[in-house]
Amino acid sequence: MMENIWAYPDAAAYQPGTDLTGFKVEATDGSIGKVDKYSEEVSSSYIVVDTGPWIFGKHVLLPAGVLTRIDAVEQKIYVACTKEQIKDSPEFDKDKHLGDPAYHDQLGGYYGRPHM
Repeated sequence: MMENIWAYPDAAAYQPGTDLTGFKVEATDGSIGKVDKYSEEVSSSYIVVDTGPWIFGKHVLLPAGVLTRIDAVEQKIYVACTKEQIKDSPEFDKDKHLGDPAYHDQLGGYYGRPHM
């Protein structure tokens, strides 16, 4: 279990103030898209990934706690999830779910538990 799924882990080496928009996002088994939006808000940090054609142009919200490494030089973010885990995550609607505590609880529960 992660300490705080909504905070950037120390190991990811996130530097506050870094603009992550446009960074490529790599799952454990390949590329999943690019960062469309991100948050540095304490206890509510996340990235929103535009998956492009990979899952039919959807956006997914990933809690900052799933990030494992940020490579500022290559502009890549690595996450501790498979493509399938991300594809199967609770549906994200940016007009409805940003800042919604119930959605954050649901997503935190999904990413905070072990996956088979």
